[in-house]
Amino acid sequence: MSFKMKSLIAGIFLGLATQVSAASLEVKDAYARAMPAGQPNSAAFMQLNNPTDEARALVSAQSSVAGVVELHTHVHEAGVMQMRKIDQIQVPAGASTQLAPGGLHIMLINLQQELSEGSQIDLQLTLDNGEVLDLQVPVKKIMPMHQ
Repeated sequence: MSFKMKSLIAGIFLGLATQVSAASLEVKDAYARAMPAGQPNSAAFMQLNNPTDEARALVSAQSSVAGVVELHTHVHEAGVMQMRKIDQIQVPAGASTQLAPGGLHIMLINLQQELSEGSQIDLQLTLDNGEVLDLQVPVKKIMPMHQ
């Protein structure tokens, strides 16, 4: 392969890396909840930071480990906390939105494999501006909220 060709390929990869790092949302501390074999569902959590001067929204997510991936929140209804599917998760300009147990989260439904502690899953986040963030998310064991 010629030097020119190598330089061109290197330039393309550097350009792609710049696009990824120039994402309008930054993802911090992402993880998915470990679940033993036979459990149908899990969830992913993270902090979404928006360093831009325009509000952004997470509008969908996908993963090869789940048959269905939905955006969810918890609502207090008739004295009971219940999960609800939502259309998007807002991230205000210059601010952060936390996805955490008991609050906003990404629901992984109809798991296609066991989510074992120490493994990783793919997760693609689609934003309202059409941008797609491709993540490799570690799987962690977390204790239930009531313990």
